[in-house]
Amino acid sequence: MEITRFRCEPCDLSVDGSFELPPLAQLSLEDQILVTAFVREHGNIKKMEALFGISYPTVKNRLNAIGKKLDAACQAPDIRSAILDRLAKGEITVEQALEQLG
Repeated sequence: MEITRFRCEPCDLSVDGSFELPPLAQLSLEDQILVTAFVREHGNIKKMEALFGISYPTVKNRLNAIGKKLDAACQAPDIRSAILDRLAKGEITVEQALEQLG
């Protein structure tokens, strides 16, 4: 999903562009609910067990899986790829790209 427009209805202000969803919003709804509950319960896994009716290991496994998804979403972009993307978009010249690639 790509967000392309934000609009403030009361002031009728719109911002158009290409906006990436933040990492938490990229999670499935089920994972977002689990993370929200985890924060609301102050990280108490025992309370999470009772709330969702699942075992301690299941809570831990789901949290670990979510953590891996967030780690992947939060990695810094590859510099080489970013330079080549800028070149492909015509934002920089071949010479500038070669200079930046070293």
